[in-house]
Amino acid sequence: MKFVIAMMKHETNTFSPLPTLLSSFGRTGGHDGPLYGPEVTEAYAGTNNPIAAFLDLAREEGAEVVTPIAAEAWPSGPVDDDAFEVIVDAICDSVALGCDALFLDLHGAMVTGRYDDPEGRLLRRVRTVAPDLPIAVAFDFHANLSTETIENATVITGYRTYPHVDMYDAGARAGRTLLRSLNGEITPVIAWGSLPLLTHMLCQTPSRQPMKDVMDMAIAAEADGRVLNASVFGGFPLADHPHVGVSTVVVGDGDAGAAAELSEALLDMAWERRAEFVYSLEPAEVSIAHAKTLDEGPVVLVEHGDNCGAGGNQDVMTAIEEVMRQGLVDVAVSPVWDPDSVAQMIDAGVGNEVTLNLGGKTDMPAINLKGEPLRISGRVRAITDGRFTVTGPMMTGMRISLGRTAVLDCGNVEIMVSEERMEPFDLGVFRHAGIEPTQKKYLLVKSRQHFRAAFEPIAKHIVEVAGPGVCSSDYDLFPFKNLRRPIYPLDPDATR
Repeated sequence: MKFVIAMMKHETNTFSPLPTLLSSFGRTGGHDGPLYGPEVTEAYAGTNNPIAAFLDLAREEGAEVVTPIAAEAWPSGPVDDDAFEVIVDAICDSVALGCDALFLDLHGAMVTGRYDDPEGRLLRRVRTVAPDLPIAVAFDFHANLSTETIENATVITGYRTYPHVDMYDAGARAGRTLLRSLNGEITPVIAWGSLPLLTHMLCQTPSRQPMKDVMDMAIAAEADGRVLNASVFGGFPLADHPHVGVSTVVVGDGDAGAAAELSEALLDMAWERRAEFVYSLEPAEVSIAHAKTLDEGPVVLVEHGDNCGAGGNQDVMTAIEEVMRQGLVDVAVSPVWDPDSVAQMIDAGVGNEVTLNLGGKTDMPAINLKGEPLRISGRVRAITDGRFTVTGPMMTGMRISLGRTAVLDCGNVEIMVSEERMEPFDLGVFRHAGIEPTQKKYLLVKSRQHFRAAFEPIAKHIVEVAGPGVCSSDYDLFPFKNLRRPIYPLDPDATR
């Protein structure tokens, strides 16, 4: 057999001011743009990613493998339409040459200038090339799915975790089901449904309630063989289009009724708990003041309003400034995105003093927020190339590049500054620059949930800090215009 295996992943925050060009799709290796051909296997084989599972399954089957493209970008603003076309053409051109199956590692929350569901558009274009081709898709837990996506895939699975530590497993689940279909053992049918429910991302992780029982029901149904696959998607709420919401996808074996029954049961449970998916905000200064009273460290301060893992700039300085104003000591911050400041620190050299207008280089017009740099002085403690290999449970084995990176020692606070954005989900983000996170009293990270993959095991306390930015949990800040309405909690009286 011959399999085409490809990746297209981007979580689009439609309120983010950061453009997403073709060159942005080089998230993992410090390169500009997607990976092609043998580069895909070299970068992803043996890692905790769906595409790695597809590669392993193909090898087990003795199949010929074509890897036309792997395109993955950090969350940011809408994807350039031309970039999307390049990715789609690469995949469709490979399919047009003939294959027995297509395995896709997709995100599910991409938006381009032209399309509010590019993944669905990709699948439909594949169908124009190969109408009967078996297609397996592994989606992110934050996928916002549409009818077009469902109608054009054979098998769909999603991550069951957030932070996403089961990405390989999601690919394996989709891939194995498709292989069973190719061997004539089963006949996959898909049932799905979607709720008008705009969850808060700090309340949707399947490791805790209210989502835990919903996801556990899906896992149990798949494990005991009632259905082939069952997935729950928390959705990505920072996108302004009609497909946003909590959804379920259940793959049955020739029995659409059983699949639909489980799908509806999962949706019913989520809807009954809708009020529990709403996050209560606390002022940042209050959270930081509480953190100052905690005796034992590390205390992880989670600044979630400027999280690049959801499209944030990663250069809002408000929380850092408040930490310094309140006099917290023995603090490490990672990372602030500011290429200009990195260049100035490199020019100054390790051991030398430098004064910077740090961060605050990016305005956020969608929420009427201007960037405000922080005037700050300190000593350049370290300069690195920003490269390290992930050893933690999320994206294990991936080679990561922050671009050139420097550490500014301001006395009580050490601030890591990088040329590239990255949500800190692995301890290597600190350790590669000579900062041992287990030895710091406070760790300030711009994250929402992914930090938990590596930082929760070492944390004595976790304090959520609601700083400003385009990832804010205050939905009143966002000028939503294209959501389906009514939708909860923007419309408290919304019904299913």
